This record gives sequence, C-alpha cells and structure tokens, in this order.
Amino acid sequence: MPHRSRPMTALLAFTGLNVVLVSTISPREGCRQQREAAALAKGIESTQKFL
Repeated sequence: MPHRSRPMTALLAFTGLNVVLVSTISPREGCRQQREAAALAKGIESTQKFL
C-alpha cells in the first residue's frame, strides 16, 4: 500500500468510529433528558397540589 493512502484510511476509520459512538450515545442522552423532564413535571405537579 502506498504511503500516501494511509492518512486517508486513518481518517475514514476515525470518522467511522465517531459515527458509531455518536449513534450509541445520542439515544441514551435523549432518554436521560426525557427522565429529567418527567421528574421536573412531577415536581411541578406536586407543588401545585400544595398551593
């Protein structure tokens, strides 16, 4: 393999790895945000009951 093609291979591998990592992290982040929103909504409902 010529020396010039190795940086392109490394760049493609790095980009592919980032795509895989982002696709696995994003759904977890979305679930966390949904849980936080639900907890916040419950907190607001419970405070409105006391008023």
